[in-house]
Amino acid sequence: MKTKALALAAATAVSWASAAGAGEVAAVSPDGRNEIRLYDEPAVAYAVFRDGVATVARSEIGMMFDGRCLVAGAKIASVDRRKTGGSAKCALYKKSEIPLAANETVADFGDFSIRLAARDDGVAYRFETRVEGRVKVDAERAIVTIPDAEAKVWSCFTDRIGCEETVPETYKAGEIDWRGRVAYLPFVYSTGGKCVAVVESDVHGYPVWNLAAGENAPGSTEVSLASKFAKSGYGDGSVLAETDGTRTFPWRAFVLADKPSELCENDLVWALATPAAESDWSWIKPGKVAWDWWNDFNFGGGEEGHNTAGYRHYVDFAAANGIEYVILDDGWRGDTIWEYNPDVDVPGIIEYAKERGVGIILWMHWDFVRGQEQKIAEHYAKVGAKGFKVDFMDRGDDLVADFLEKFAAECAKCKMLVDYHGVYRPVGLNRTWPNILNYEGIHGLEQMKWFGGYDFMANDVRQFFLRFTAGQADYTPGAMKNYPIGQYGGDWHVPGSIGTRCRQMALMSLYFAPLQMMCDTPMHYEAESECASYMAKIPVVWEKTVALGGCPDTMAAVARKAAGDVWYAAGITNADARDFSFKTCFLGGGEWTAEIFRDAGDCDEAPQKYVHETVKIESGAEMSFHMAKGGGFTVRFSK
Repeated sequence: MKTKALALAAATAVSWASAAGAGEVAAVSPDGRNEIRLYDEPAVAYAVFRDGVATVARSEIGMMFDGRCLVAGAKIASVDRRKTGGSAKCALYKKSEIPLAANETVADFGDFSIRLAARDDGVAYRFETRVEGRVKVDAERAIVTIPDAEAKVWSCFTDRIGCEETVPETYKAGEIDWRGRVAYLPFVYSTGGKCVAVVESDVHGYPVWNLAAGENAPGSTEVSLASKFAKSGYGDGSVLAETDGTRTFPWRAFVLADKPSELCENDLVWALATPAAESDWSWIKPGKVAWDWWNDFNFGGGEEGHNTAGYRHYVDFAAANGIEYVILDDGWRGDTIWEYNPDVDVPGIIEYAKERGVGIILWMHWDFVRGQEQKIAEHYAKVGAKGFKVDFMDRGDDLVADFLEKFAAECAKCKMLVDYHGVYRPVGLNRTWPNILNYEGIHGLEQMKWFGGYDFMANDVRQFFLRFTAGQADYTPGAMKNYPIGQYGGDWHVPGSIGTRCRQMALMSLYFAPLQMMCDTPMHYEAESECASYMAKIPVVWEKTVALGGCPDTMAAVARKAAGDVWYAAGITNADARDFSFKTCFLGGGEWTAEIFRDAGDCDEAPQKYVHETVKIESGAEMSFHMAKGGGFTVRFSK
């Protein structure tokens, strides 16, 4: 069957063509399976291959500074090749050690270079420019050409640039409905029996990479790098960034795998990012958070709302269950960021929590913080807060990128954590600043407060393969009010979730988050102490991550190793009931005790029901589960 290629290109009415040259260079991964090639004729372009199969067809790239196209007439003048090796330790990730082996090829064009990198989990390219002074980046051309218009594509599409809280959709590549919409990364597709996730890394002072339709959409197969970043008061959107002319630009990267289930094992975004400065980061403490906003500040017993007594109950609950933090969400402050709500004794709550081994995190709108990052970090460090949840950036421009880095740096000086809510997906900044423990950038469980009746089960499954391929996410799982599919319409005061109790429990280890919020009220957790105790003990950082199976259209499952001889396995299905089996070879030998929570037989009608059991198994043995509609399972393995 004859097919068309889908091109994801830059939206700019400029000429990118270069003079004919003869250059073609490549970088090949250490295992020999992944390759990225760079060409300089008839235009500067690249292509990506896995096992010799084209996963990104030849695609043009370029940059324009101050009205000048850098690639016009450009030819490869010289080539430098280098290898990197070794590994990096990481205490705040889905693995404790990340391999760094890669082969790099740098093609020099004169006043700019293009660096190619090839790792065993993917490939990437980036521009490195050498132009004097400050420049305006008018445009960047970043085409991604899918070789087959019949290829399956999964991505989050939206009609607004912003917080990326969008439900993933699926299309054939040649049939994507781009009208008035953009697509957020990761952009995942399958072609030629291979799986590709388009991502980016090492973004500093530059817009994030989104995809938008070309001028001839929807009929055209060409769509573009979105540049709709400006908002009132922050420029007119005519340029991508004002920046130094001599710098490195973000990595345009492609996770490569044989099947979608393997995407969870990749480290590409983290590995390509700038390492943290040599420093003592041991003060950073990941952990769980007892969260107040989702459950409408409802502890119970007449102490609902923003008040000191209620927050003390949250602290007591956290201390009793080994939960490291309590968040004070919107409502703790007074008329300004320097004042307290008279009903909330913030310093007193912080001291009360400290005496019980619990840290307090403060929620802030980014408008409160922007322009006084140092002052706020220093002030609330002295008050005793452990960090901040910063919300409502809802943009993807260079000004937000600058803010995220600046505030993280100021918080690091004060030994404070950051959770960036209302923000785009991870782009490697959490490697540069390890105190950034989480990002939102996901259509998470908070949406249950105003649920609109769409397929939330499909959202949860697809996000595992899309959003979590970029890194951790502040999805906020753990609902104890569980409703059958089609029987929940949102509840602001007492929200719940769709699907089974075991699904909510499974998300605690299926979804990676070094700062993992438990969304429900202590009142509900205390009434369901068997489930709550299990969830509270699930680690938030891991030593190993192993794919177990699934794909974006069916289900997701993963196994993760915690410190010591402890593993967790978890899985969820979409709105369809499903049987799933996996072998426990990851356990590495010997007999293990498996503590299991699985869906009860009548979960389709009563999703809060579950079976809790403990069995002995030998490493390598097969385990089988029946997941109800919207169901799941979770297992803790111990020696």
